[in-house]
Amino acid sequence: MSDEITLPRLEHVTAPGIQHHSCERPGCGKDAGWGFAKPKQASHWFCFEHRNDGENHL
Repeated sequence: MSDEITLPRLEHVTAPGIQHHSCERPGCGKDAGWGFAKPKQASHWFCFEHRNDGENHL
């Protein structure tokens, strides 16, 4: 039997509840902080540079 201590591996790299999204503009893929959605529809996410695409999506 070994005296070595094994620590559990952490699975979460961010706090629970925080979600990271990628920009939906084709070819972009940057971190998207602007979400747009019509009531009862899925959200669409865009980065700062392409946030107007989201406003036009509504």
